Amino acid sequence: MPTPTLLVLDAEPLPRLGRLTGHARIEHTDAAGLAARLPRADVLLVWDFTSRAVRDAWPGEGPRPRWVHTASAGVDHLMCPELAASDTVVTNARGIFDQPIAEYVAALVLAMAKDLPRTLELQRERTWRHRESHKIAGTRAVVVGSGPIGRAIAHTLGALGITTALVGRAARSGVHGPEDLDRLLARADWVIAAAPLTDETHGMFDARRFGLMQPSARFVNIGRGQLVVEDALAEALAKRWIAGAALDVFEAEPLPGDSPLWQAPDLIVSPHMSGDTIGWRDELGAQFVELYERWAAGEPLKNVVDKQRGYVPGH
Repeated sequence: MPTPTLLVLDAEPLPRLGRLTGHARIEHTDAAGLAARLPRADVLLVWDFTSRAVRDAWPGEGPRPRWVHTASAGVDHLMCPELAASDTVVTNARGIFDQPIAEYVAALVLAMAKDLPRTLELQRERTWRHRESHKIAGTRAVVVGSGPIGRAIAHTLGALGITTALVGRAARSGVHGPEDLDRLLARADWVIAAAPLTDETHGMFDARRFGLMQPSARFVNIGRGQLVVEDALAEALAKRWIAGAALDVFEAEPLPGDSPLWQAPDLIVSPHMSGDTIGWRDELGAQFVELYERWAAGEPLKNVVDKQRGYVPGH
């Protein structure tokens, strides 16, 4: 049997694939060269998980890889109708980011409850100003997105004494359906967006939804920027419809310097880093190598994405 060709859509630093020496013919490409190389590849590793090059290159002529793996939890950056309709298997990096993102969300909740951004500002001003802060034990959170990341967030917030409701694509044991979301938003102190980006979730947090929230509520998005109508959030903060927000993902990344979000009151902006702990790239590389070895041995792959839904089912 010929040695399979593994094509890597590159990003620096490159993945460590030494264990695959002799088991794969590894080729590298940038976005510009992807279309020309796709027909020769058996497997595509989308290491540059911010690139939309796969969406552009996939509809071309010739054979396509039998398997595509993206080094990210979301697959919206690569999915196109032609890929969704094909026999190609798509897998993702499910499991790598769950706990780091949950910890990041907990840090944001604590920072907002304890007014840490203002404390740091006052320290830089050399100003001593005593204030009272909020107790988070006994508050309520809604986590929108019931996958592994959402469940990890709910578990971590629960350890802080926060009562957390999960909202998923459909109601089931321990998970509310979309029909309960508005009711839950109206009672929540914390609203966490952790849903995958799909046609159903695009723009789901709009002016109407921010208007449903309590004036004391705070909003966190670690899912995808397109889940939020950003102008509506900026207006909600400016008009004090909600008390604050924290965004780690944005519709355009990097966030443009002229975005009004930079100046929005009581908003924490971070550069899409909630899941990126020290050593995360090595974990992503090791996960792919393990999956490749399973694939080469004819064993069932883990983390197989439902290409119509846009995420790994079963959660």
